[in-house]
Amino acid sequence: MNVLASKEQLRASFIRWALFMVPLVLLIGFAAGQLGGPDTPWFAGLEKPAIYPPPATFGIVWSVLFVLIGLSLALVASAWGAPGRGLALTVFAVQFLVAQSWTAVFFGMQDMMAGLYVIGAAAVLLVVAVVLVWRVRRTAGLLLLPYLGWVCFAGVLNYAFIAANPDGGTRGGNGAAMRVEL
Repeated sequence: MNVLASKEQLRASFIRWALFMVPLVLLIGFAAGQLGGPDTPWFAGLEKPAIYPPPATFGIVWSVLFVLIGLSLALVASAWGAPGRGLALTVFAVQFLVAQSWTAVFFGMQDMMAGLYVIGAAAVLLVVAVVLVWRVRRTAGLLLLPYLGWVCFAGVLNYAFIAANPDGGTRGGNGAAMRVEL
């Protein structure tokens, strides 16, 4: 017998992984969003580039992307015994954590240039992750392509913010300097 698991067993494994991965990805994305956000005086004071979409777009797009990411990861995780499965999941996890750290760097630290470096690193890691995921399950790789497109757009948008605000914006939003003496 050449069959390791029936189609029903594979489907059940995927469903179990999806019920774990989708909420996990959503939780990590939500937690990263708590490390900073656009509701700061600093961001409000920035010149918005022409390609900046309406703010509501971000919540909608990220929610859809997080579900697609979770489903992609569930497809790979349920591919027991597939060559490269562990490497694909590991590289994706590293990439995802790097990508999620962008929020803390851009909004939390209010450092657009460092944010550009972070999103650039995330994009490169994501390309590697997509290739590795694709080798395990082609459908899983396809599910990550919208995420890759959005990360690339985020990089372009980050650069557009730098171009529109060469001074980096007024930190804190009121132009006041804070002096700390030890």
